[in-house]
Amino acid sequence: MVSFNNVPAICSTVDRAKALAGAGSMLAAMMDTYRDNDSFGEVWLLPVDDASGSAAATGTLTVQGPATANGTVALYVAGELVRVPVLAGDAATAVATAIAGAVNTAADLPVTAAAPAAVVTLTAKNKGTLGNDIDLRINYAGAPAGEELPSGVQISIAAMSGGATDPSLAAALAALGDEEFDYIAFPYTDATSLNAVKAMMDDLAGRWSWSRQTYGHVFAARRGTLGALAAFGTGRNDPHASVMGLNGSPSPVWRWSAAFSAQAAKSLGVDPARPLQTLPLAGIRAAAPSLRFTISERQTLLFDGIATHHVRADGTVAIDRAITTYQRNDLGQADNSFLDVETLATLAYVLRRMRGAITQKFARHKLANDGTRFAAGQAVVTPSTIRAELIAQYSELESLGICENIEAFKENLVVERNGGDPNRIDVLWPGDLVNQLRVFAVLAQFRLQYSVQAA
Repeated sequence: MVSFNNVPAICSTVDRAKALAGAGSMLAAMMDTYRDNDSFGEVWLLPVDDASGSAAATGTLTVQGPATANGTVALYVAGELVRVPVLAGDAATAVATAIAGAVNTAADLPVTAAAPAAVVTLTAKNKGTLGNDIDLRINYAGAPAGEELPSGVQISIAAMSGGATDPSLAAALAALGDEEFDYIAFPYTDATSLNAVKAMMDDLAGRWSWSRQTYGHVFAARRGTLGALAAFGTGRNDPHASVMGLNGSPSPVWRWSAAFSAQAAKSLGVDPARPLQTLPLAGIRAAAPSLRFTISERQTLLFDGIATHHVRADGTVAIDRAITTYQRNDLGQADNSFLDVETLATLAYVLRRMRGAITQKFARHKLANDGTRFAAGQAVVTPSTIRAELIAQYSELESLGICENIEAFKENLVVERNGGDPNRIDVLWPGDLVNQLRVFAVLAQFRLQYSVQAA
């Protein structure tokens, strides 16, 4: 389906994504959802072909009839509505044929359909395990929205299954090189794929290392019960990846990851320290109330490295708290230093700003000790000059609401010439990052009435 395998390509519109990756592909669907949430930001696609020998997921709709009244079948495929008209007297085979025709006409759906008899077989367009996440259901909106099967028609569903073997991501991730891609919408949450992006992003040799400094963050989503998600989350420990937990939503995980990433990119690009909580995930369908995670269950997920969402009264899905999967330090002890996405975004912003300030002002300067007497106009910088610049930058960061406690910063800032390399300045940057308002705690000590004291 994809003709530009493992080559990043800039893409501005959904139609362009369809032309590049194919209508109904996961990549085109992710672009569609991304644009629902961020209509302006720059987007690149990174296509990956289906793995050689992989299997496509399939599911079935078994129709019983005939219809005894006119009506409409409201079929939802991956959260997308397909309306199929039915006339009184239509046999089961006729209804099945009509469903298959409607599915195939809707080119943006992630499946194709065939109905040689009264059974509609749906086959995922993209092969691999993610095809198993394609939700099939009838009458998602229910009777209040006028969604009811025509009299005499019954449809039983066999969920999508059988998708196997996801693609290797090594070549695709290597193709990113050292270009800056700050927010990555990632559809896969199998261990192999997540480990591949973890290695790409890590602090030793990856995009967050001193030698590369390209930074970025990965946003994904995973479907499962509370227990399954908690077990998955406790098995991960990556500060550069966030996985949104979900259960019961008709929308596939790749659309969730695109919405999550888009809202993060749009907000953090404006203010990296402002919390993502309450931002809506446009285009994402909520689970039925009985399948939504309760507040106590969401708290459990947060302690297990899983980002959470809530559903508003109007059915809008919104971010609850965007955390990373990082939970433990290298000694296996509990550590919340890289818990929140905003912390990493703020650090990337600050580090880039400091690097830019020093390299812009002192790009071709000579380095001398403090107290050196050099003539006016000489391109010479000293440790105290760099220190003054870092303090000035910190003052601006404080004004922008990125950092706080400048007096403590100045007291603890260390700028000195390296003892072994005369061309190097070493800096201990003790910044105090601004935090996010997460909890509003009130102790309500009420009275039925205050006693009236005599004057």
